[in-house]
Amino acid sequence: MDKIKNKHAGNKKAELQPPEKNPPDADKRENIDLSDEEKQKIQIENIKETGTIRTKSSEITIQTLIIAGQIEGHYALSSQTKSTKYEHILPQLVEVEENDEIDGLLILLNTMGGDVEAGLAIAEMISGMSKPTVSLVLGGSHSIGVPLAVSAKKSFIVPSATMTIHPVRMNGLVIGVPQAFTYFSKMQKRITDFITRNSHVQEETLKNLMLETDELVADIGTVIDGTEAVRIGLIDKTGTLSDAVSELKKDADKKSD
Repeated sequence: MDKIKNKHAGNKKAELQPPEKNPPDADKRENIDLSDEEKQKIQIENIKETGTIRTKSSEITIQTLIIAGQIEGHYALSSQTKSTKYEHILPQLVEVEENDEIDGLLILLNTMGGDVEAGLAIAEMISGMSKPTVSLVLGGSHSIGVPLAVSAKKSFIVPSATMTIHPVRMNGLVIGVPQAFTYFSKMQKRITDFITRNSHVQEETLKNLMLETDELVADIGTVIDGTEAVRIGLIDKTGTLSDAVSELKKDADKKSD
C-alpha cells in the first residue's frame, strides 16, 4: 500500500509542475533579428515571385500589387514571356482583405492584356474589396487591362500611358457556327458591363471606341492616352505615384474614422 501511495504522490507532484510557456525552439525563433540587408533580400524575392511589396509608414500600411506583362490564364505561357499569374494574385487579394495590419491596396498596371476570364476574375476580386483600393496605369493597360484599371475604387493614369480598347478575340480554332458568335457577344457584354459599372464612361462611347476601324492598322479598336481616358470618364484622374499614394492614404483615414 505504501508503494502505491508513493506512486500516486509522485504523479501528483508531476501534475503540479507548471508547463513551459514557450518551447526552447520557439524562443530561438522569436529572438531572430534579421538585418536590413536580409530583409531587403526577402522583399526582393517577394517581388520576383509574387509581384507584391508591403510598405509601412507612420500613417498606414500599403500592399502594392504589380500587374505587368501578360495575364496568364488556364494555359501556361512560355518562360520568355513576362506574365502575371492569376492563381498568385487571388490569394494575395484575400490576404489584403482579411489582414487587419494592411490599410489599403495600390495596383500598378503595365499590361498588354491576356486571358479574359483570368483578368475578369482579378478585376471582380479587386472591385469587391471593402478596403481602399487605388490603381495607377503606367506605360499601358491594354485589352483586358482596361477592366483591371477601373476595378479599383479610385483610378489614376500617367499622361503618357495608353489604353487599347478593342473587341474580345480568341486564339486557335473557332468553329464558324452561330453559337460561336453568340458566345463572343456574351463575353463582350460581360467586359463592357464591368467597365461601365466601375467607371463613368458611357456604354455607347465605349462601344464606338471598340469598333473603330480607322485607328489600328491590322485590327479594330482605339488607342487612347491618359488625358483622353480621363476626358471620356474611363479613368478618374491623371496623376503620378505620389498622387495615387496620397489618395490611398486619404481614403484609409476616412475608413478608420
